[in-house]
Amino acid sequence: MSGDRTRPARPTAPALPLSDVLVADFGRVLAAPYATMLLADLGADVVKVERPGAGDDTRAWGPPHAQGEATYFLSVNRNKRSIALDLRDPADHVRAVELVRRADVLVENFRPGTMARHGLGHQDALALNPRLVYCSVTGFGAGAGAALPGYDLLVQAVGGLMSITGAAPGEPVKTGVAVVDVLTGLHAAVGVLAALREREATGEGQVVEVDLLTTLLSSMVNQSAGYTLAGAVPGILGNRHPSIAPYEVFPAADRPLVVAVGNDRQFAALCGGLGVPDLAGDRRFATNPDRVAHVGELAAELSARLRLRTAAEWFAVLTPLGVPCGPVNDLADAFRLADSLGLEPRATVPGPDGEPLDLVANPINLSRTPPRYAHRPPRLGEHTEELRAWLDAPATGDAGDAPATGDAAAPGAAP
Repeated sequence: MSGDRTRPARPTAPALPLSDVLVADFGRVLAAPYATMLLADLGADVVKVERPGAGDDTRAWGPPHAQGEATYFLSVNRNKRSIALDLRDPADHVRAVELVRRADVLVENFRPGTMARHGLGHQDALALNPRLVYCSVTGFGAGAGAALPGYDLLVQAVGGLMSITGAAPGEPVKTGVAVVDVLTGLHAAVGVLAALREREATGEGQVVEVDLLTTLLSSMVNQSAGYTLAGAVPGILGNRHPSIAPYEVFPAADRPLVVAVGNDRQFAALCGGLGVPDLAGDRRFATNPDRVAHVGELAAELSARLRLRTAAEWFAVLTPLGVPCGPVNDLADAFRLADSLGLEPRATVPGPDGEPLDLVANPINLSRTPPRYAHRPPRLGEHTEELRAWLDAPATGDAGDAPATGDAAAPGAAP
């Protein structure tokens, strides 16, 4: 799509939305690799540039492991090719520059200034390839926050998420997954797609910048808006909601049960299902604002009833009544639920020697061109020789055409 190069055709497969897009992936760890995996699932040819000998940091982040590889790395690197390049080596640097010249998209999440020191900052890259979409993922932006380390836990703390997450005031906790990294990767992918769409009209690339802090502030939606619009600074509410009740975790006879009532009709149905229909007419609980104002009293009333039966029993009783509720599942239970609903949460790709790897499916469903799961996450430098040969050869033809492989695809190289 962007430069001049020839790419031998891949094995015949249905055309996917991004099948003509070549991504130079200089990302590592989570946010950037998650973004590029989403693009790869939709057909993009992602070349992951990795540091020789070590590769992406997450290759060493285990246990757990599967087939001898860290599941952390495996979780966000399918459908990519891996080329090992040392950007301090003159020959490898030339290859990296050539990759950028031929790419449609570049994604990186190094500390601000790192890519520029290697002559691959956005100004250099766009001068080299004016059609390039250059996506930079940072922790705190490239300005005054450039020197701050962009770790998910740190951003959850300073970005306010931990101030509203925890069992009780004074007991902040992080989320159970690096959710800020994931959200930032998702926003990066959306930004790249928007820039590619705009390029269709103008023929010009542009810089896409996404940072962890403002992504988190945006993703805290109603809590953030409560502050910007009304000056409200929320605190820790445990599992309760600041604006809805009952919307929290209750103790059932065997394990915790979530009840998420969003309106008065659902509340009346809940009370009927619990065998206390008169509770819906209690003046303390008649409307949602009333219930929020008396949430402690309401919780005591509901807990007394919910303790009498198991979570599964309440789920069976209340769900047909239209009451949103469910047990607090572990991951095994959660996958079983998704399987039972026909949601197909797994993505199986061929592993080493044909042994399959069960990864997690891309949640985007497209009716004609669904995500592909063609290639397992690459071994470090697995495609170095074929990609070096391609980058060392004179470039002719259409840009974005990397050499075909019948095996895998992946990017990543650390300066």
